Amino acid sequence: MNITEKILSKKAGHEVVPGEIIEIEVDLAMSHDGTSPPAIKTFEKIADKVWDSEKIAIVFDHNIPANTIGSAEFQKVCRDFIKEQGISKNYIHGEGICHQVLPEMGLVEPGKVIVGADSHTCTYGAFGAFSTGMGATDLAMVYATGKNWFMVPEANKMEVIGNADEYIAPKDIILNIIGDMGIAGATYQTAEFCGEVIENMGVEGRATMCNMAIEMGAKNGIMEPNSDVINYVCKRTGKTESQLDIVKSDKDTPYKRELTYDITDMEPQIACPNDVDNVKDISKVEGTAIDQCLIGSCTNGRLSDLKDAYEILKGKEINNDVRLLILPASKEIYKQAMDLGYIETFLDAGAIICNPGCGPCLGGHMGVLSEGEVCISTTNRNFKGRMGDPKSQVYLSNAKVVAASAIEGVITHPKDL
Repeated sequence: MNITEKILSKKAGHEVVPGEIIEIEVDLAMSHDGTSPPAIKTFEKIADKVWDSEKIAIVFDHNIPANTIGSAEFQKVCRDFIKEQGISKNYIHGEGICHQVLPEMGLVEPGKVIVGADSHTCTYGAFGAFSTGMGATDLAMVYATGKNWFMVPEANKMEVIGNADEYIAPKDIILNIIGDMGIAGATYQTAEFCGEVIENMGVEGRATMCNMAIEMGAKNGIMEPNSDVINYVCKRTGKTESQLDIVKSDKDTPYKRELTYDITDMEPQIACPNDVDNVKDISKVEGTAIDQCLIGSCTNGRLSDLKDAYEILKGKEINNDVRLLILPASKEIYKQAMDLGYIETFLDAGAIICNPGCGPCLGGHMGVLSEGEVCISTTNRNFKGRMGDPKSQVYLSNAKVVAASAIEGVITHPKDL
């Protein structure tokens, strides 16, 4: 059996098979300021008390601080619910983006089943958990019962091998895979990442890859925990390795597909408007004029991303015709970046530093695009109208490419600086 099947089997109490419908208990349920209110509205029609106030997390990240009356009203609904239900795991004071904050707070562990009213909940597969997103009204049933039904997904084994140069990041690897699979190529299936590159990849890069599994339609992305993950989880939870439920796939387990991706000689990958699978080598789009550059989001707002940008931007200034926005994924990362001198370098280069949160990624807050504007971003989606006006355009890349492009004013390979 593969990792996902083993986790679901343990919860179901029997060996599951792909295509089987199961109803199981979840270990953690999450919603944010954008999805909590509709979940709460539905919940209040079916129950008075949540099933377990200690297994629910609510995070403010999509519009924090509130930028409209509507956002303020949504957040008030959440605050009232948190008080009424006694939800202690609330992160509503700018702690950061939910998919960064939950692991930081020690709420994510291997072998757990985690659901969230946000499509990028699949991020937690980086820690060896089965995690997936769902609709806000579906989450209301979880809040009421602690259970959810799933169809056991078929699994794809995606092996990553080879050696890439210094300009390649995990973002490039997952964009390359999505470009190959297509936006619906793994619909309601597991994307299980493995191979020498994954085994040697740090926690942050793993989170980036699992985060974007949904962009090829996958039900979940998942990886076997390596030593970096185990050390991270132990530090955050206070548990020892022996106390963790570390699950690994059997060597002889069958998969729907077994795919190999060799990243040797790979160029930085760019997802071009208006689909995440419209992926091209950077050499095909170099020189494209841009108006805005964005480094942040639940995909690439981590310390390693800020370090990549720092190394490109130190001693440089951004082009006067563009604006560079930088949003650390959490308050903890923001503080670390300050201590390391990254923030000062970004400010000296002419960047705008925004508070931790989702911000412009969803076109909701801080950095929305106007008609005809072009942005190159480390975020996870470039759909038409995603970041603002329907006639704007978004390109996706790694942080080094975004930083280099901010200096030159056009999409630029960092090696050409």
